[in-house]
Amino acid sequence: MIKEKILIVDDEEGIRTQLSWGLQNEYEILLASNAEEALVIAGKERPNLIILDIALSPYEHEKDGLDILEDLLQIDSLLKVIMITGHGEKENALRAISSGATDFYTKPIDLDELKIIIKRALLIQRLEMEKRELIERIEEKKFEEIIGQSPKIAEVFKTIKKIATTDVTVLVTGESGTGKEMVAKAIHNQSLRKDKPFVTINCGAIPENLLESELFGHEKGAFTDAYAQKKGKFEYANGGTIFLDEIGELPLSLQVKLLRFLQDHQIERIGGKDLISLDLRIIAATNKPLEKELQIKKFREDLYYRLSVITIHLPPLRERNDDVIILANTFLNIFSREFNKGSLTFSHRSIKKLNDYPWPGNVRELENKVKRAVIMCQSKRITPFDLGFSSAEETRKPLSLQSIREKTEKDVIIDALAINDWNISNAAKYLDVSRTTLYGLIDKYKLKKQEES
Repeated sequence: MIKEKILIVDDEEGIRTQLSWGLQNEYEILLASNAEEALVIAGKERPNLIILDIALSPYEHEKDGLDILEDLLQIDSLLKVIMITGHGEKENALRAISSGATDFYTKPIDLDELKIIIKRALLIQRLEMEKRELIERIEEKKFEEIIGQSPKIAEVFKTIKKIATTDVTVLVTGESGTGKEMVAKAIHNQSLRKDKPFVTINCGAIPENLLESELFGHEKGAFTDAYAQKKGKFEYANGGTIFLDEIGELPLSLQVKLLRFLQDHQIERIGGKDLISLDLRIIAATNKPLEKELQIKKFREDLYYRLSVITIHLPPLRERNDDVIILANTFLNIFSREFNKGSLTFSHRSIKKLNDYPWPGNVRELENKVKRAVIMCQSKRITPFDLGFSSAEETRKPLSLQSIREKTEKDVIIDALAINDWNISNAAKYLDVSRTTLYGLIDKYKLKKQEES
């Protein structure tokens, strides 16, 4: 096992010797007696953590710990620095924290206390490293703003790449919350029109008597309250792409106008006499099965075939099992930053819940659950309760204080064992208990390795 590196920077040889002797069994120790030496060693060896004396030298012309703190942090953004201060140097210690130091400790040094501060700092660093690696892995599985690696979503990516540079009309189908607008944006961004407008209109969100004006515009005086000429969404999208969401809600009268545009690429404003030629691409989307709408004569067959030259079907999240945790971690990263919650992770029980849940609301529901969890969580690990999951059995059964304590203890032990791949020694250290105690708890709760999955 590779030991984490700690650089001890202090001008007092006694302090360097004391710390080196006390930490060498757990960490690889590097030593420096002055600022220049510290910068050279830090740049060459890339330590995980630096224990840095604020008052490195009694001479004013020589650099002290505060002088080199910023230079050290520039070497590695994840580097952790613990400042060592003397009595009466609290103001300087606070300055160091505001400049990026992780923590400070006041002399005389109590090795046991300092070890706790070091472990906490290195734990934070490991979480930050995991987060950075996670972001890099997510970026590898990202196409435009769509994230996933499941076979069905990979097919979607492949289709987008094939059709993006053409001007073919596209129909995107899928349940609510699957990301149809993101697909439309991805097609636009990959097309030759990417520097032109991308205009969205939800055909089901605008009253029918206003929808024609929103789409095609109107002339001054065309109807009551038409006090001025107004351009419609089609004109604003000229040169680019118009995305017609929920196309199944488009009234039959406007379906005729849309069909006409698809045939001759011209529109006429309400109350207007002139035909306006436009150059734009149409992408439509629906969560309705349009084939059924055709049968009951609510959607024109000729328009359907015009729109669905290429059809992209977005699979529901329950058919994208490989993507649930990737998406959940993406949202966790976004909302952790938004709500300034630091480095959060999902507990192993939360991951199991996320994978087992059927996601009727698809990606949008997953996003909302993770957002709720980030807001509600009280620790660095997201629990099923934070996500809003609770079993019927747990809801019905009144819980005593003892049962709550035992349930919490069991959950923490399961997580510790899973994190350490069921290595009892490492899990015991993680929980700060003896191996014997941990074995007793495993027996008490009848835990088996499969409980982590």
